[in-house]
Amino acid sequence: MRIIHWFVGSLILFLDWLTSPRGIKRASHIQASVNAKAQDLTLYQYKACPFCVKVRRSMKRQSLPIETRDAKRCAKAKQELLSGGGALKVPCLRVANADGKVHWMYESKEIIAYLETQFAEAA
Repeated sequence: MRIIHWFVGSLILFLDWLTSPRGIKRASHIQASVNAKAQDLTLYQYKACPFCVKVRRSMKRQSLPIETRDAKRCAKAKQELLSGGGALKVPCLRVANADGKVHWMYESKEIIAYLETQFAEAA
């Protein structure tokens, strides 16, 4: 079973690399604003998880420099996800609001919809 997981994971990563989307081009001042807004976001993910790949592809398509943390290979990221989000489930987007509150968002469709609405005006 371990070999099958390794093979499928490698295939997912290869296909992601092969068909990687291009990011959108923005004026430098607009991209700087997007970068500043994206600093409050962190994606907890597994490298070969198909739902995580889906979210990362959306981030790349929108040229969003969101920090990613691998909750499978990094014990610190795993602990942050468990203590903050409450579940070891990926993908998970950590959203730190301006008022200091933190929201943990699971489900790839929900994350992608959130990113599209938050960064639509910058496109």
